[in-house]
Parts: sequence; C-alpha cells; structure tokens
Amino acid sequence: MHRRRFMNALLLPVALGPALTREAAAATPTLKKTRAEWKSLLPPERYAILFEEDTEPPHTSPLNREKRDGTFVCAACFLPLFDADRKYDSGTGWPSFWDARPGALGTKRDFKLVWPRTEYHCVRCGGHQGHVFDDGPRPTGLRYCNNGLALQFVPRGEALPALRT
Repeated sequence: MHRRRFMNALLLPVALGPALTREAAAATPTLKKTRAEWKSLLPPERYAILFEEDTEPPHTSPLNREKRDGTFVCAACFLPLFDADRKYDSGTGWPSFWDARPGALGTKRDFKLVWPRTEYHCVRCGGHQGHVFDDGPRPTGLRYCNNGLALQFVPRGEALPALRT
C-alpha cells in the first residue's frame, strides 16, 4: 500500500472525526428512539443498514443514477445530509459525495474489516450511513461512500419531509 494512503487511513479518523462530531452535536438535537421503535418505522432492509450497520450490495441503489438537483436526507429521521451538487460518480457502486452539509454527520472508528476506517452516521438519529475515505475529488479530497437505502432523495422544488419526532 502506498505510504501516504496508509498514514491517511490512520490519521483521517483522528483529524476528521472529533471536529465533525463536536460541530454536529452542538447544532442538532438528537432523536432518541429504541431499536424496536426504529424497527417498527422502517422497512427491514433500511433498518438493517441504519441501525445494525449492514451494507447494501454495490450497484443496487437507484440513487446511483440520480442526477437531479435536490437534497439527500437521512431515511430514518429525515435530517438533510447532502446536497446534490456535492454528489459524484466514484465508480464504487454506492452514492458518493465529496462533502456533507455542515453539522449533519458524526463519525467513529470502525475496525470491522481489521483495517481502521471512519464510519459516519446521521448526527440526529445515529443512523449508519457509510464510510468516508480520503480518495475523493477536489476540493475536499474526501469520498463519503453512502448506502443508498440510508438516504431518501428530495428533488429541488419539493418540500423536505418534516423531521421525524
């Protein structure tokens, strides 16, 4: 592995995680629901991704082909997470973004594949969205690799759904 990528894989969670988490926690009140409550509100495949940290198969989300202007919201609590102008085709098979809305995401370290990764989640409900990597385009150089089932797209001109209570 290239030395820069190795060092970034170790340092990205340290550099990125606390800043996003502090900023997000200060700006957005959390929504507390039990797992049973979320399970009753969401289809099984969305629940598994959002609250059991599952991953959908690559190239299966219709959001991969979504090109309209609009907003991507958390499929659990409806908090706006990404603007469509920050989406790009990363070739990975999952919707990818080079930046998130300010204060929308929290992060934590993930060792599920042995190698440390930075997992990100909706700061309001804690729903698992995906992982962020340092191989994205300018200007951030980041790739927020998102599960399509963890998001809902709202085209510009349509009202955003009310935040779930």
